[in-house]
Amino acid sequence: QVPLVESGGDSVQSGGSLRLSCAASGFTYRNYYMGWFRQVPGKEREGVAGISSDGRTCYADYVKGRFTISQDNAKMTLYLQMNSLKPEDTAMYYCAADYGVGCWFSSRQKYSYWGQGTQVTVSS
Repeated sequence: QVPLVESGGDSVQSGGSLRLSCAASGFTYRNYYMGWFRQVPGKEREGVAGISSDGRTCYADYVKGRFTISQDNAKMTLYLQMNSLKPEDTAMYYCAADYGVGCWFSSRQKYSYWGQGTQVTVSS
C-alpha cells in the first residue's frame, strides 16, 4: 500500500493561485510515477499532470502553462502549483501513484493508489 494524503484545496477567485500537496509514504522501489487528476460530479475523472521518479513532467492541454507539478523526494511530497485559475478548474483534485517508469496523466488505469481528494472551487 502507498498511503496518499492531499491538502491545500480552497475557494479562490478567478485568476487566483493555489498549491496542492500530496504526502506519500510507503514506496519500496526506486521507480514510480505520480499524478494529479480531477473530477466534478457526474463527469469522468480526468488527468491533469504527471511526473516520473526522475522528474519528467507531462500535462493535459487544458492546464499547460498554468499548472506546474513537482515533487520533493526527501519529503516524499507531490505538489501541484495552480496559477491563473478559471471557474472550469473547479473540481475535487486527487493525487495518484504507482510503480513503474514514464510520465502518465491521461489514464486512470495506470494508477493503483489514490488519495481521498481535496476540493478546489474557483468563483468568477
